[in-house]
Amino acid sequence: MATILSVSGSPSAASRTARLLRHLDARLTLRGHDVIPLDVRTLPAEALLGADFGHPAIREAAALFERADGVVIGTPVYKAAYSGLLKSLLDLLPQYALTGRTVLPLATGGSTAHVLAVDYALRPVLASMGAEHITPGWFVLDKHLATAPDGTLDIEPETARNLERVVDGFASALERSILQPTA
Repeated sequence: MATILSVSGSPSAASRTARLLRHLDARLTLRGHDVIPLDVRTLPAEALLGADFGHPAIREAAALFERADGVVIGTPVYKAAYSGLLKSLLDLLPQYALTGRTVLPLATGGSTAHVLAVDYALRPVLASMGAEHITPGWFVLDKHLATAPDGTLDIEPETARNLERVVDGFASALERSILQPTA
């Protein structure tokens, strides 16, 4: 149905945020969507930090945003905001890279003191980039995510139910936007 870009803004290779996104990607795939994962940490640091708009990896990442019908943005919360790694990528994208896209913001963090980061830090930058529809996001406490011995993600049951609702809402909004595109 739709192409969804699933972006992890975590700098960690053992990231709970990335594991959460890959878990949610599977749910979106079951709904018939083509999901493309993008871990920002795999992009060249010199291109991100040097603001190299012309670097092939940055141009390829920008092309993924352009190709996507919907975007899931996941980030750990540091200092009450989204990660600097995610910011470095967003800064290199065209000003209106999210125009016409349905976007789902997600964040993970160690304390409920950061729960508003989704609405007060992440949502405004996504809106400034032209996101057509930003669906209700979700903040997940790190302690509600664990890695099972087989490497799969184990999510606290109530958190899992809330995430299913949020992801299904995003998918429904995306599907509606594809069926009834705006003029």
